[in-house]
Parts: sequence; structure tokens; C-alpha cells
Amino acid sequence: MKKNLFVRLFASLLTLGMLAVLAVGFSSCGKDENVLYVCNWGEYISDGSEGSLDVVKEFEKTYGIKVKYDYFSTNEELYAQLKSGASYDVVIPSDYMIARLIKDDLIQKIDPAELENYENIDPAYKGLYFDPNDEYSVPYSVGMVGIVYNTKKVSEAEVAEQSWSLLWSDKYRTGELINMNNPRDAFGVAQCYLGQDVNTTDPADWKAAYDKLVEQNAHCIYLMDEIYDKMELGNAAAAAYYAGDCLQMMQENEDLAFYYPKEGTNIFVDSMVIPKSAKNVDAAKLFINFMLDPEIATENANYICYASPNLAVRTNPDYDYCEGTDEYAILYELPESYKQDPARMQYYHTLDDATQKIMDDYWMSLGIED
Repeated sequence: MKKNLFVRLFASLLTLGMLAVLAVGFSSCGKDENVLYVCNWGEYISDGSEGSLDVVKEFEKTYGIKVKYDYFSTNEELYAQLKSGASYDVVIPSDYMIARLIKDDLIQKIDPAELENYENIDPAYKGLYFDPNDEYSVPYSVGMVGIVYNTKKVSEAEVAEQSWSLLWSDKYRTGELINMNNPRDAFGVAQCYLGQDVNTTDPADWKAAYDKLVEQNAHCIYLMDEIYDKMELGNAAAAAYYAGDCLQMMQENEDLAFYYPKEGTNIFVDSMVIPKSAKNVDAAKLFINFMLDPEIATENANYICYASPNLAVRTNPDYDYCEGTDEYAILYELPESYKQDPARMQYYHTLDDATQKIMDDYWMSLGIED
């Protein structure tokens, strides 16, 4: 699916040149003015593989700033790093974690007026619950959780159900059904299946979701990045995972397909933020603005396969998942049940301390290994 994007990039050099002018507007600060520390999800930026553009290298070439790039696997892992004093200049967490980082004073404000390309952001992704005044975050990607399944292993009857129940089926061997190995998402799957509010504070709801996971734990395994290999190699029947990543798996194995469960699911927005511990705030703003550039944002959207909150991407003729493609249908066209009842799409919110402890304690009780 990845094309030779370097050819296309040549046509956008003038645009990048304009971006470079912005560097003059930012005064240098911090000790490492020529080094930018970025922490992101794995495989979540166009990296030069399969003919794609290496966005990090292009940023380095454009601004003469070295990028030190690191990864995290879950929002909770990133939170723990920042809470313990890890110093990054740009990180890309999800909505509910951004709310928690704001609450704990771990990220700093960003003035959208300083970002020339901020105007490209779809208004639908501004003023969201976790940052109502758009003071701390800049949207990067949008997604929902669904089920990727192997058409050679899962029956048409089970697919026709379009339900989370597939992940509780006793028809499969241990290891062939996969839930996500982090508490928020794993519980979210169970809560959506049960028709719960994923942000409930009722202990009885959490007990019911826990019991459902105990039931699932008898034959389901819990993974994160390892899901790719299991599904792409045909070693699993079905997995709960993020739609963009599922599309990547489907590109590697033509036997894979995808659906959003009828009971509902989690919708999320991952956004770029600047931690309070940042040493190079000016370079961080340059990087964020660079990521919003129409050509760069299109390179990233093509590579990571997630829906883009950048309107300039969706109207770019070089966008691989434009309207009319199967991928566009998954990324941008909602199932009929979701159109009729938008409440089926739920954002995670920051849990209060008591509820967070309930979830954490239940997660420990499940004994799921990392």
C-alpha cells in the first residue's frame, strides 16, 4: 500500500521551505537546543520503510535539529515515565490520558496561534472533553476499537453476529482469541459487551466486567504489539485492537477482515502534547507544526492507517485511503447501529482515584502477564 513518496515530496519542497521560516520566530531555550526528544506509540509515524518517507529524518534535514525517538506501549506506561521525571519534548498520548496529565500538571499549554498549520485540524476534533479550550493538545490521529478476524477460521454465522461475543467463544483453542494487554482497553471490551458506561463509578459494574474477563481468561490471551504477528501469520482467529493497526494487518494477510461490534466500542483521539519536563519547547512546537503540514500529515496517515483529523489529508490526492476505498469505509464511515445511537461510541475519561484502584486491583487479580 505504500508508494514511492519521495517523488511526491519533491513537489512540496516549497511548503517545507515555508515551514522552515517559522524556526526564526522561535527563540532557543534549554540546554539541548539542537536535540528533540520524542516519545510515541510503536509504528505510529512514517519511518521510511516500504518506500515511505522518513518523517523524522525529513524534520532533521529541514531544521538541523537531531531527534531522539523513543516508544511506549500503553498510555499507562507513558504516564509512569512522565510521573517519574522522564524528560521528553513531544509525546502523543490518548485523550483520557491527556486529561490525567493536565490534572497532574505534567504537560504545558500550547498556543495554537503559534502553529501555522493548526488551521488544518477538523473543527470536529477541537474543543473535545479532555481539552475543551484547545490549550494543551494538538490532534494527531483518530480511531476506534474493533475486531480483526481470520476469515479462514471464523464462521460466517459468527461474523454475521457482529458482536464482541466472538472473543468469548469456546470454539477456539487457547491462544486463538486475543484481548488487549492493558487494563483500560481490556475492561473496555468487557464493558462494551455488557452495555456498560466505560467510565462508570459503580463498583457493581466493575465487578460484572471483571467476572466477564475471568470467564474470557479461560481461553483468551492478552497481547499488544505481538498481535501483529499472531494475526498476520494466521496463528489466531480474532483479536480486539485499534482499527488503524487492524488495517495494517489486513494489508499483510488477505484472509483478515474487520468489524465494529454492534454493542459499541471505544473511540479515541491521540494528540501531540509538550510535557512540563521538556527541555526544548521551541523545537517541540516546530515538530508539531511540521506534523500538521498537509504533505507530512498525509505521509503519516498513509503509513499508520488511522483516520486523520487533518482536513488537508482527506482532500489530498496522494492520500491512499480516500473516499471510495475499503479503508475509507472502515476509517470514516460508521456502522448503521452507531449512526442511530452515537452513544455506542464512548471516549475513556480519567477515572477518579477510587475507581482507578478498583480497576487496578481487579487487573492484578486476573494475573495477566506482560
